[in-house]
Amino acid sequence: MRKTTFVLAGAAIAVALAGSAMAQDKKILAVVVKGLDNPFFTVMGQGCADWNTAHADSEYTCLYTGPALSSDEAGEVQIVQDLISKGVAGIAISPSNAPAMANMLKAAAPTMPIMTIDADLLPADKALRKTYFGTNNYDMGVGMATELMKLKPTGGTVCLQLGNVAAANINERAAGFRDTIAGAKGTERLNNSNGWTEAEGCPTYTNDDIPTANQQMADVFTAQPNLTAFVLVGGWAQFGPQAYAQNTDQVMDKLKSGDLVIIAGDTLPPQTQAFREGRSQFQIGQRPYQMGNEAPDVLIKLIKGEAVPDPMYTGLDLCTKEDPGICAK
Repeated sequence: MRKTTFVLAGAAIAVALAGSAMAQDKKILAVVVKGLDNPFFTVMGQGCADWNTAHADSEYTCLYTGPALSSDEAGEVQIVQDLISKGVAGIAISPSNAPAMANMLKAAAPTMPIMTIDADLLPADKALRKTYFGTNNYDMGVGMATELMKLKPTGGTVCLQLGNVAAANINERAAGFRDTIAGAKGTERLNNSNGWTEAEGCPTYTNDDIPTANQQMADVFTAQPNLTAFVLVGGWAQFGPQAYAQNTDQVMDKLKSGDLVIIAGDTLPPQTQAFREGRSQFQIGQRPYQMGNEAPDVLIKLIKGEAVPDPMYTGLDLCTKEDPGICAK
């Protein structure tokens, strides 16, 4: 099965390269995401496409690519390996499995600039890339915890919904959340920490799969009728708006009364609508368009040997009941 995945990934990248402006002798700046099935990355891809439109006369072109499914960690690694073999000009990677991606980079020893985008490598492997461009993920978790403590100052039981076990960005958000709630760095699990305890069976891991995220949410609501807070550390369940609406319909009375709080990462259109409908009380959004639109400029600087900051943060957008911000419309 893994061999088949690699073949498909190689075929996909070959088609992408053949259909890109490489045919016009342009140099490829690749933006490789965890999966093309995730709406978050679709927005990033639009940023890449718009860069091409705005730089039609450039010698470079931005290529947006990734495996069809976000759960295909091996496929993403293979795509990056193929891009390195083909000698593209530079690569921006959102690694789904940070250790696996690092192992491949060590073996491949690419000569073109490599940067990470949206998700970083593990601290021990950061020398393998030139810079990280994206969200301060620890601070994103801090923001989630800070708002939850405002909404439920006496504490309670909380379930964290995480993505891929080896995704560094998601784990950093969880660390920021737990450390802030507990008031202590390095908190691995909440156990009556400042009044907060993680519910039995939590955290859940979606493996970046939208249907799985919604099924987990439904299961947790059933198994934990007295749950105080459900925290989507990433937006997975909300990316399936129909299933998410069905799930939150079952607990709408609790959401309206404030007995249950839902906090979620990201502010894509289906998520801002969910917020306006009262299906979440707080959204904290990243800026994927900016990541995709500005990554080519960063890669070009690196190609030219120019110094760039490390890391480079894009900022966060907050949606609260008091100030809905970007979620207002």
